[in-house]
Amino acid sequence: MPTYEFRCADCRKRYEVFLSFADYDGYKPLCPHCASTNVARYIRKVRFSLGDRSRLASLADPENLNALESDPQALGKMMREMKTQLGANDLPGEFDEVVNRLERGQSPDEIEHDLPELSDDSGGDTMDVDLG
Repeated sequence: MPTYEFRCADCRKRYEVFLSFADYDGYKPLCPHCASTNVARYIRKVRFSLGDRSRLASLADPENLNALESDPQALGKMMREMKTQLGANDLPGEFDEVVNRLERGQSPDEIEHDLPELSDDSGGDTMDVDLG
């Protein structure tokens, strides 16, 4: 049976009532604390979980992507969020190093200069990352 929460406008106290869907329409609220009928339904915040496609679509929103070019910290934050949303725990350690540097405000060019092995085009076992 659903639980409905009400709040009295006179004494400001909340209370819960268990009502079936059929009983809800006929319910006449009465505060159990002060017997006032000046009562309103109290609706709590609702949380819901997005599906994978919705989460990825929100990350790829053009409004979110526009600031990335000039804001390394926003880029790092987005990369960390993508890793979290995708559950990508098997990325190489270099990924976290790059993200940490971006979040500290280091530019992609500075990171590429400090970690040249990330952009090594020799075909070795290095991670090929386009930093900007």
